[in-house]
Amino acid sequence: MEAARDLYKAGKAKAIVVSGDNRRHTYNEPHYMTEALVAFGVPTDIIHRDYAGFRTLDSVIRMHKVFGQDTFIIVSQQFHNERAVYIARRHGLNAYGFNAQTPNQSIFVTHLREPLARVKVFVDILTNRQPHFLGEPIEII
Repeated sequence: MEAARDLYKAGKAKAIVVSGDNRRHTYNEPHYMTEALVAFGVPTDIIHRDYAGFRTLDSVIRMHKVFGQDTFIIVSQQFHNERAVYIARRHGLNAYGFNAQTPNQSIFVTHLREPLARVKVFVDILTNRQPHFLGEPIEII
């Protein structure tokens, strides 16, 4: 969230879409990300929530099909940006990655999970996997 705030404060982001899982009543990633950004001084009126970003594929495709963006910056850790930018470009989108610092506690999990996630990208491409939900278009700045 600090990296997204830094992009906003540097004038590189006029709008921010926070995308994540919201399947359970007790877990709402877009809400938590919004709270963090607001605490960092980002105005709420430029933050848009994507509640159907269940997977990286969903978040990337929804940026285009729901939020109308062909060009965008993905803010995440380097390992995730590599995968997300690849997915976006495979779908004809002009995405760039802005690498945030990786928290120490997640490095071990990342090394276990990321190789499987990368294999899944190719399975998704071969099977033409689409997002769980699309929904109505949402206009952002």
